[in-house]
Amino acid sequence: GGGRGKTWKTMMRPARGLVTSSHFLRHHHTSRAMKVMSSLLLTAASAAAFQVRPTAKTYLRAMNRVASSASASSLSAEASNGESYDYDLVVIGGGSGGVRASRIAAGHGAKVALLESKLKHGVSPYFAAIGGTCVNVGCVPKKLMVFASRYPGEIGEMAGYGWEGATPGEFNWDTFMAAKNEEITRLNNVYSNVILKNAGVEIIEATGSLDGPNAVNMHITETGETKKVTAKKILIGVGGWPFKPSIPGIEHAITSNEIFYLKEQPKSMVVVGGGFIALEFATIMDGLGTDVKLMYRGDLFLRGFDQDMREHLKEEMTNNSNIDLQ
Repeated sequence: GGGRGKTWKTMMRPARGLVTSSHFLRHHHTSRAMKVMSSLLLTAASAAAFQVRPTAKTYLRAMNRVASSASASSLSAEASNGESYDYDLVVIGGGSGGVRASRIAAGHGAKVALLESKLKHGVSPYFAAIGGTCVNVGCVPKKLMVFASRYPGEIGEMAGYGWEGATPGEFNWDTFMAAKNEEITRLNNVYSNVILKNAGVEIIEATGSLDGPNAVNMHITETGETKKVTAKKILIGVGGWPFKPSIPGIEHAITSNEIFYLKEQPKSMVVVGGGFIALEFATIMDGLGTDVKLMYRGDLFLRGFDQDMREHLKEEMTNNSNIDLQ
């Protein structure tokens, strides 16, 4: 929870054949294709101008069709140079970056394979799946927990609005987790069966390791077997994992990933760190009824953020929560 909340390990510098999605798309816009595209853009713009009430959406649709056509022509031309690959692009990692890169590349005519080790969330020890951190162990489930944690405070204000006898009731961790998991499963399916499938991306449930500048060894999740595929370009988008220091007792600690899959709600919790993720989970768990201690090595959490905001948050947490700030 310190600093920005998570410390991520960098993977590697791009090597030959390893590119970002923007480089991939630019690479396939050859001079000939760009000349054709420029001409077609002018034609499309002129045609749009003769519509009775042209709209921005109509114009953009025309531009996208032209861009896709020009890109596909470029890919076909480059395929005639004698080199043959299984895919134009292989993406290793199905998080936010990998999903978007593969979807956009496929939309421009590329043959794309996306490798992700899990298509369904919640499998220990990694828990994440297609959609990446935000969908599985980040923004989405965290916001659901925020909504749940707000109810006691909101219900406490109801008497002032004429609601008599309103009480918070009792929070059921199992019920919440079941509903949360159902929503994340729905989003996993949206990514696999709608967003990527409709774009023409081939999804393979596997991890990947490099075997040269244009080859990937796929380690199939279900069978454990290894298959080799070749690709003109390879994009690495595997994400990272929160850092845990090597100190005695660290094996008993969890990160902000595992908290989404705890079998029982903790009666008490110590949150170590003063980043925004640490503060989020401290206030969430306090709102749900857990006894929370927030420990930060400095005099005030959220180092690097606006000073007035930091002081205001401390005042609010002191006056309107049961969090023990240490």
